[in-house]
Parts: sequence; C-alpha cells; structure tokens
Amino acid sequence: MVAFHASALDGVARNPALPTPLLLRLLAFDRGGDGPPRHALQRAGLPELAVAVILAHPNAGARIDFAMSARAEPTQRARLADDPSPKVRAALAYGPEWHDPRTTVAPLPDHVCARLLDDLDPSVRSALLDSPHLAPSFVASLATHRDPAARRRVVRVWKMLPPCERSALLADPDPEVRQAAALWECRRDARVTAELLRDPKSAAEALRRGLLHRADAERYVAERTHLAALAENPSLPTDLVEQLAVDADETVRLAVSLRPELDESRRMLIDFTVEALARGDVEWVRDGLADPEVLRRAAASAHPLLRRAVAQSPHLPSDLLRLLVRTEDPLVEDLLGMRHPDTPEEVLMRVYARLGGTFSAWMAETHPRFPREGLAARYADHPDGNYRRLAVRDPAATPALIERLSHDPAVWTRQAAVGDPRLPLRRLREALHVPELAAGAGANPALPEDEMAAVLDRAGVSA
Repeated sequence: MVAFHASALDGVARNPALPTPLLLRLLAFDRGGDGPPRHALQRAGLPELAVAVILAHPNAGARIDFAMSARAEPTQRARLADDPSPKVRAALAYGPEWHDPRTTVAPLPDHVCARLLDDLDPSVRSALLDSPHLAPSFVASLATHRDPAARRRVVRVWKMLPPCERSALLADPDPEVRQAAALWECRRDARVTAELLRDPKSAAEALRRGLLHRADAERYVAERTHLAALAENPSLPTDLVEQLAVDADETVRLAVSLRPELDESRRMLIDFTVEALARGDVEWVRDGLADPEVLRRAAASAHPLLRRAVAQSPHLPSDLLRLLVRTEDPLVEDLLGMRHPDTPEEVLMRVYARLGGTFSAWMAETHPRFPREGLAARYADHPDGNYRRLAVRDPAATPALIERLSHDPAVWTRQAAVGDPRLPLRRLREALHVPELAAGAGANPALPEDEMAAVLDRAGVSA
C-alpha cells in the first residue's frame, strides 16, 4: 500500500482541480523528512496562502523545489532571497533547471539578483553567475562589480556595454577578466587578436573569432594548427578560405562549408560530410534566430546543418516553415516539433511516431497544434499501444471507449485513459488502487474532492 499511497498522492498533488484546503494540507506534509510532493510545490498559479506555507516550510528541500519552479512568479520565488539555508538561496539564484523549450523563464528582479550576488556564501554567488536566466540589463550592470567572477560574466553582453566599460574590462587587474574581454574585443581589433595568439590557452578561440593579420593566418595554415577553428574565422582572406575548402581534414572542410558569406553554389561544391544526428550548432545562425535575413538564408540552404540550426527558431515565418518541412530531414522535423508553435500536424505525427516514449507524450500534451479530432476513430484499435493512447485525446471519445482503454495491454495507454475526466467514476476509484495507475487517477480532474481527501488520509497527511 505504500507504493499506492505515494503514487496516488503525487497524482493528487498535480491535479488541476485540487481545492486550496487540500493543497495546504499537502504543502504542510513532510513525508518523513522528504517534504511535500514536488508537483504541489511547483504548481502554476499558487495562491498566496500556499506560497506563505512553502516559504515557512521547515523542510529545506521543499523550499528548494519552489525556488527552482518554472511555473512560479519571479516575485514569489524572490522572497526566498533571505532564506536561512544557503542551498535554498543557491537554488533560487540559479533558477529552473528545465522548462518548456518553447518558452522562456522570467528572470528574477535585478535588485534581488544583486542581493544574491553579494551573498556571504560562495555557492550562492556562483549559482547566480552560472544561471541561464539572468536579465541582460543585470548582466551589463556587473561591469564594475568588485568580484572578478562577476566581471567575467559581463562579457556575454559585450555589445551592450559603453566604450568606457569595455576599455576598463580590457585593462582589468584580473587576468581572467582581461582575457575574457579580449576574446570579445578581438573580433574588431587585430592587435588584440595578435596578443591572444601568443597564449596557447586563448589561441584557438582567437583564431575562430578574432580579426586576423594576414601573416598570422598564413602562419597557422602553414603550421596546420587549429585549422578547424581558423576555418570559421570571419576575417580569413578569400584565397585561404578556398585553400581550406579542399583541405585533407574533413572537419576543416565542414567548417568552411558553414561560413556565412558563401553563396549556395559555392557552399555545395565543398566535399563535406554531416553526421546523421548532428544538430547544427552554427554560431551565426544561432545568434540570428530572430533575424529575418539569417532565417531566410539558412532555411533556404541545401546544407543540412544550416537547416537544422534554423529549425530551432520559434520565429520562422510560415513560408520558411513550409520550406523546412519539405526537406524530409527527420532531425529538422524533431527540432521543429520541439521549438515551433506552428509546426504542421502531419509533421508532429511523424515526430510522435519516430520518437515515442516520454517525449512523444509530452509533445502530444503540450504542443498547441498537436491534433485531437478524429484520433479515436483512427487509433483506438491500432496494433501499437503508443497510438492507441492518442485516442484518449479525441474530444469525441466516449466514456465507454475511455474505460476500455483504461484496461489496455499497454501501460502508457492505460495511464492516459485513467487521467481523462470522461472515465466512469467507478473505474476511476478502482484505478486509485492499481499501483501503475494510481498517479494518473489521482491527477484526474474529475476525481471527487472526498476521494482526494481520502488519498491524503491514507497517506498520513494530517488535516
């Protein structure tokens, strides 16, 4: 019965119909030191009473889960900035570890980030500087911070900084700050690039990004040092680009083939090979995922890596989305399914069939364009249980069909069915006592309040 209680309780914790009094009971529960179920702590739209309970919870793990919730409002999470536990403050400083890739996490207010950066515990300061969720305005404000680690972080918004702050960072007393700043400034200053090339630790990155003297470029080509990095350099003279385009090293030729200035005819004359699962981390495309011209050039390219890189943009206009769909590249389709809200239904269905498992279930439940109508007629009797569970999504599916699918041989299908509010109440109550179905039944919004309370009672959650 312990396994039943635990899974049913977790289901009730994420039930969208959970009444506030039962939510408050759950949040006060410590489960023998494990804290409340995470789903209760990371619900969207928590009422103020619930937030107050979490902030005062004696279990630090509960406060950590809330601090890292992608669904909580930043102003709610920010109230943990003075938490007595440095682990909680560090969790708040870093923020959510995972969120829907089609959305962004709202950053903490700048003044809260500033307080966390002045925290007495180094783990909190480090977590903040490592966070991917900081507002650019806050990062830019770090240019004169007393901590060298903070000043190193500010180079990520180099283009936002005024000239005086750039100059100060280039002359910073900390050598790591100076090097980080130089690796950005070298893109427009050949003298800075030449200085970086003297240091083996920074040479490869300077060759990839920096404005080069021709003599330096020729020397590295002759020495065959860091050639793949050099092949990406925007300032590489044309004749050296042509020389590297026929280099014996395949990685060098591939790097040349991705250069932004090449027209399509020249690009496709290069002999390169693309791995089947290479996602296409192309910097000039990644940096331009909101730039219409970059999107058009990459989407219209015959180069698989450029198409895969641009498929990660949620900003693709409809004509480029259709163009990418026609490439018949499974990885392009997978990326579109994950990233683009307007991905066509037929593409989503192919991605669903290809990937299966947890990802397919997540995509079917969360993608705004994933089909619903007609799925029961098409898939209720499909030989593959991965498809039979789609029938549950159909608004026309009858309670009798939902009940039938709740007895399906495939556990994924049974679990989908017991979470559907059309499931007859008798079967829903029965599913609460089946270990692999209890969580789905507990999360069913049709579960009566008295049944939710009974789950809490059986799990030892005091009133």
